[in-house]
Amino acid sequence: CMLAVSGIQRWRAYLDRPLEYQTHEVEYLLPKGAGFIRVANDLQAQGIWQHGRLVAWYYRLFEPELVLKVGEYHFEPGLSPRQIVAKMANGEVLEYSVTLVEGSTLTQILQALQAAEQLESTLPADAVLSADTLSLTHDATLLPSLTSYEGLFFPDTYHYVRGDTDVSILRRAYQRLLDQLQQAWEQRDAKLPYKTPYDLLIMASLVERETGAPEERAEIAGVFVRRLQRGMRLQTDPTVIYGLGDAYKGNLTRRHLRQDTPYNTYTRHGLTPTPIAAAGKEALLAAAKPQSGDSLYFVAKGDGRHQFSATLKEHEKAVREYQILKRRADYRSSPIANEAK
Repeated sequence: CMLAVSGIQRWRAYLDRPLEYQTHEVEYLLPKGAGFIRVANDLQAQGIWQHGRLVAWYYRLFEPELVLKVGEYHFEPGLSPRQIVAKMANGEVLEYSVTLVEGSTLTQILQALQAAEQLESTLPADAVLSADTLSLTHDATLLPSLTSYEGLFFPDTYHYVRGDTDVSILRRAYQRLLDQLQQAWEQRDAKLPYKTPYDLLIMASLVERETGAPEERAEIAGVFVRRLQRGMRLQTDPTVIYGLGDAYKGNLTRRHLRQDTPYNTYTRHGLTPTPIAAAGKEALLAAAKPQSGDSLYFVAKGDGRHQFSATLKEHEKAVREYQILKRRADYRSSPIANEAK
């Protein structure tokens, strides 16, 4: 009896002692249906410990209710056997992440998911997204009957585990978008030219694509709102680029500005039919609370920021200064001087 007690005490001491046998980091995929003995033997084969079968028998005898959870685990050197088992019992699986970038198009989002490490791709490359494809619940109070899923997946960093799917990330991003859009809609200023939350989402996408300077978002939104209220065309380059699709090769020309598409805000009044990109939280808030003022024009300075003007004369002067005299290499993104109402 004393020998048995002594043996158990030694094993408990072993379970609590950092392992010296493991000298490198190990990742282990605990498969579905695997018993404790198989897991213990697998870890021994991978150099985690030397006495896997005895570890398994100890837990069978003294903690028979313990259940190891399926998943991928990361074990660094210096852990004790008890810490290793606790990780698997607590389901402390290895996490991955994928970032959906603000201003991304739907195509770019799908490409990011396809390239994400250990994320299972279930959507074909030519998949047509629909509520059925993604098993989404349509919220008619926030969104109309949809023909496009552009802009409906909230840009953020999403964490997942091995075996999760691209569709699971899209569902989460869609729900996050609904939540953020609802908040922005409830906080919106009065008398904005939006009939629905979807209009606000479209505006936010234009703001997101128009400026790379966060502090300018509300001011850009203010210009767009005032132009809509006055019946002026928005005349913003990103809408033209989006409407051109694959025909755009990186150089926007005046011919492109005159080429009519449903998204060309140089040739058409009002908002675009759908969002043109994924708008982040700050862009949504800018669309909901645009900055007041009298500016109706802006021109790119060439450093990622814009010069705002209240009159056409001021705008033409700014265009000469930043687009002609300074000869910026990057193309302007602003309403043109000879606009038509």
